[in-house]
Amino acid sequence: MLDHRLAKPALPPCTVVLGAGFVGGAGADAIEAAGGRVERVGRAQVDLLADGAAAVLSEQLRADDVLVVVSAEAPCKNGEMLERNIAMMNTVVAALKTQPVAHVVYISSDAVYKDKMEPLAETDCAEPGGLHGVMHLARERMLLDESGVPVGILRPTLVYGASDPHNGYGPNRFRRLAMDGKDITLFGEGEERRDHVLVDDLGELIKLMVMHRSTGVLNGATGDVHSFREVAEMVVSHVPLRIMIKGTPRSGAMPHNGYRPFNPSATFHAFPDFRYTPLAEGLAKVHRQATGG
Repeated sequence: MLDHRLAKPALPPCTVVLGAGFVGGAGADAIEAAGGRVERVGRAQVDLLADGAAAVLSEQLRADDVLVVVSAEAPCKNGEMLERNIAMMNTVVAALKTQPVAHVVYISSDAVYKDKMEPLAETDCAEPGGLHGVMHLARERMLLDESGVPVGILRPTLVYGASDPHNGYGPNRFRRLAMDGKDITLFGEGEERRDHVLVDDLGELIKLMVMHRSTGVLNGATGDVHSFREVAEMVVSHVPLRIMIKGTPRSGAMPHNGYRPFNPSATFHAFPDFRYTPLAEGLAKVHRQATGG
């Protein structure tokens, strides 16, 4: 759940977005669209793994800034990646100790939660089942315990959007295959059901957390689940080509027991005017963005 430190929302003098790629870029865009000033800091400006990086980062921060931290090597797949991600956050924490800011928003992941068949909520215990979730939970705790500044945490589920760089299984890969005239191959029959959130919606939530100086935890998830076959069918409906959707034999168990729902009530409690984009509407928007339509 979130607590708003500002009763009347207001943009800070400057929001520094550390890692303004896919998700961070959407947050930066939303803040700029609202009239806010944004500094986008990537590896070219600060390599968080380089010697002296904390001093370089601290020089780019001011006391009244809000810092949005997105930079990570993700998904975290092994111990070496885990070690580098922790080192990156050590750099951020050291910079904040030298130059504190007014507020930090950390973009984490729903991977911090253990699987269960009931809808996940912010009050559920963070009990990661893999290294990616372990990485994000450790980084959350580092900011909360060591930075000395107020922290708000956003934990998105599966994210889709036209500029997604990962091409992961789901809406992003399906769209690219269909636009290339290639068939879509599912894991099994694509029966597992997951929640998919449009990156633009995450950008809006980042902006709202910045404007309210929100602390605590918020999940970025719509509350609706769809099977991957349904997702593929929605994607194919936008393409004027004959695209086959094929099932394949499974070689292992379905991830997350085939079902990972969320309870989005905390989002609407924190931001009553906010609305998640329904998946069909979001996929149509992404197709238009990708095709220039």
